[in-house]
Amino acid sequence: MAAAQPETCALKVPRGRASGGRIDYLALSYRELDAEVAAWQDRLSRAGVKPGDRVLVMVKPGLPLIAAAFALFRHGAVPVIIDPGMGLRAFASCVARTRPRVLLGIPLAQIVSRVMRKGFASVEVRIGVSASLTARAIVEAASPPLPKRRDAASTSTALAAIVFTSGSTGAPKGVCYEHGMFDAQVRLIRETYGIEPGEVDLPMLPIFALFNPALGMTTVVPEIDPRRPAAADPARIVQAIRQEEVTNSFGSPTLWRLVAEHCARTGATLPSLRRVLCAGAPVPEALWRAAPAFLTRGELHSPYGATEALPVATVGGRSRLRSPMGSAIGVPVAGAEVRIIAITDGPIDHVRDTRPLAASEIGEIIVSGPMVTRAYDHLPEATRAAKIADDDGRFWHRMGDCGCRDESGRLWFSGRKAERVQTDSGTLFTEPCEQPFREHPRARRCALVGVGAPGAQIPALVAETRVTGAADARALAGELRRIARENPWTWDLRHFYFHPNFPVDVRHNAKIHRLTLARWAARNRPIVAED
Repeated sequence: MAAAQPETCALKVPRGRASGGRIDYLALSYRELDAEVAAWQDRLSRAGVKPGDRVLVMVKPGLPLIAAAFALFRHGAVPVIIDPGMGLRAFASCVARTRPRVLLGIPLAQIVSRVMRKGFASVEVRIGVSASLTARAIVEAASPPLPKRRDAASTSTALAAIVFTSGSTGAPKGVCYEHGMFDAQVRLIRETYGIEPGEVDLPMLPIFALFNPALGMTTVVPEIDPRRPAAADPARIVQAIRQEEVTNSFGSPTLWRLVAEHCARTGATLPSLRRVLCAGAPVPEALWRAAPAFLTRGELHSPYGATEALPVATVGGRSRLRSPMGSAIGVPVAGAEVRIIAITDGPIDHVRDTRPLAASEIGEIIVSGPMVTRAYDHLPEATRAAKIADDDGRFWHRMGDCGCRDESGRLWFSGRKAERVQTDSGTLFTEPCEQPFREHPRARRCALVGVGAPGAQIPALVAETRVTGAADARALAGELRRIARENPWTWDLRHFYFHPNFPVDVRHNAKIHRLTLARWAARNRPIVAED
């Protein structure tokens, strides 16, 4: 891209407000970003980083993350990227398992590595990174050019990076990405959504900014704390989109709900946006309905995938989005083969050991394709549990989700496999059970949980709301019970709980930790509603 469009803006990093309240950005062209990456590579080499080294990246989003990642790719080293918001103990555990030789981090990261020595015991080389937004290559523009370093030779099957899952239904796991998988992801994202060089992207999940240089888009770094995305100021997001004429943006349903509510209050629209990619959890019906009012020339899309396999399928706002089976996933992207198989909790060694299900039967979703990863890092048992071998050397990834196909071949999401409720009369899935309750103004966010041992669980609904007393709780439970009676999935659901603040994932602030809520429910007394 630096050769094809050297003077096109590659990156804009906010650094305050200019006169009139406009956001003031540090801007780098593709030529300047390429020079910045070369400067980082030179520094890494001088510090003793070798091709093949695992490098724990603990830097700020935007320029430092992009420059560090591409310098490491160019050098043949392997960036290790872990969510900073998961908590220090869990973070240190992930570091210890990954065993990086190098720490590339801001001063706080260096302090953490010294305090939590056991978790960082494998680190031999520490490279400090300033928290400053100043680009080194621009500051040193008058200096002699750096010697051209030869890029490391990378095959399609060579390890490219280790990216950790969010850990929404278990401990975070390091996913091993090969260079060919990244290449396939870039190609599929470009083809699926018609992204063109010269577009402008506002990535509200920092790691998605790494796709933009390969796609030829300008990255506008949002004013969001990645550790607390739900606390983002939607006015700042809207201002950045309008001021920089952003054409593309990725974010969670939580963030886009904030933007939608802000636009509804203020009457703001976002005419420059061609597409919004909203993922991390099922997109609520209310957000699908609200999107056309502010996306006056664009469309809301929901990509389906996981850290281990992305993208798998996609659905747009003009499609049918709900059914008795769950919420729409859409049509598989080109190159992705998706199957629905009978649910099993144990490992599956070979795909011939699976039982494919007919249309409209809910089962486990598995996927194969060039963007599907093969293994977790240093977790052979987790790899065996999540991967299925095939005759031709391919692997299938078990998405950990339940769903089905309809007669036309479209995919529907029914819920996480680990969160299904197994009663003595059958299995209940979260998405088709929760959908009707979300229409109630006090239960827009709710969770189906099971209390007791699988096979004899009592189904219960937890609504995220505050009740003012016992009478209010009984009245609300009665209203929810009336909704339950009208749904064939929930006609026998009578147990209700009310929780003021749901536990959610760190990465998107959108995935509800239903297993945590189930343990909470087991310790508390439900409101039992009678007919």
